[in-house]
Amino acid sequence: MELFFLGTGSGVPSKERNVSSLVLRLLEERGTTWVFDCGEGTQQQILNTNIRPRRIEVIFITHLHGDHIYGLPGLLSSRSFQGGETPVTVYGPRGLKDYIDISLELSGTHLRYPLYIEEVEEGELFEDEQFIVEAVKLEHGLESYGYILKEKDQLGELQPEKLKALGIKPGPVYQKIKNQPRTVLEDGRVINREDVIGPPKKGRKIAILGDTRYLPHLEEVLKDSDVLVHEATFAGDEEKMAYDYFHSTVKQAATLAEKANVGELILNHVSSRYQGDSVEELLDEAQGIFPNTTIAYDFYQHPIKRT
Repeated sequence: MELFFLGTGSGVPSKERNVSSLVLRLLEERGTTWVFDCGEGTQQQILNTNIRPRRIEVIFITHLHGDHIYGLPGLLSSRSFQGGETPVTVYGPRGLKDYIDISLELSGTHLRYPLYIEEVEEGELFEDEQFIVEAVKLEHGLESYGYILKEKDQLGELQPEKLKALGIKPGPVYQKIKNQPRTVLEDGRVINREDVIGPPKKGRKIAILGDTRYLPHLEEVLKDSDVLVHEATFAGDEEKMAYDYFHSTVKQAATLAEKANVGELILNHVSSRYQGDSVEELLDEAQGIFPNTTIAYDFYQHPIKRT
C-alpha cells in the first residue's frame, strides 16, 4: 500500500507543483489503483511514473472546484485507449454525474469499459472483504468531502513450525490449511486453522481530506488513523485568510493530527506563494506541534506500513 502524490499545489499549476491528484496504489492488496481528485494535467504527471491507468478501479472526487476535476474527463477517455477494460466507479459530490456525462457526451467520447458514478453523502460508501470506505463532510464553501479508508484485519501468518510438530510436511496442504477454517487431512486428522496461525494483522486506516476549514470535531472520525493527508494551503499566521477562503493552515492541520492521535501527517495542497526555504518554514511550524509531519511534493511516494 503506497500513496503517490501527482499534484500537491492549490488553485492553479505552478512550476513547483501541479494541481491536486493523489493515487493510492493497492497492487499487493488487490492489484488495483485508487485515485483521489484529478486536476488538470494529471495524465501528464502519470506519464512520468509507472502508474498504469488500466489498473484504476475507483476515483474519489473531494469537491468540484476545477483544480480537482478538470483532468477527469481526459483521464477517463484515455483509459479506453490504454487497455482499460475493467469497470471504474467514480465517487463525489452532487453535480459530478452531470459534469462527467456532459463532458463525455459533448466531446463524443465513448468508453470501452463500464463507468459508474455515485454521488455521495456523509456516511459509509461501500464495504467489501478488504475495506470499509466512509465519506465525511467538510467545510469549503461548496460541498466537499474527506474519505476514510479502513482496511480490515487480515489473517495472521501460517506457523510452519507448528505444522511440522504435528508431522505435516510442507506442500500444497499448507495453503489449504490457511485458506479454510477447518481442514481434514488424508489420515483423518482435523486441523483447525486458528491453532496454527499467528495473531491477526491489524488493518490500516487512512484519511484523505479535501479542501476545508479547520474542523476540530473531525478529531473523533480521524482518531488513530495511521496516515492523515490534510490540506495546508496557508502558513500558521494566516488563520483569517484561511478561514475567509475556506482553507486550513499548517498549524491547524498539525493540531488536528495531534488531537486525533494519528500516526503520520502528510500536508498537501500548498499555496504557490510558498516555495524553496518557505516550504521548510511551513514544515518547521507543523513539526513544532506534531513532529511526525511531512510536506508532500509532486511525485512523492509514501509507503503505508503496518504498525
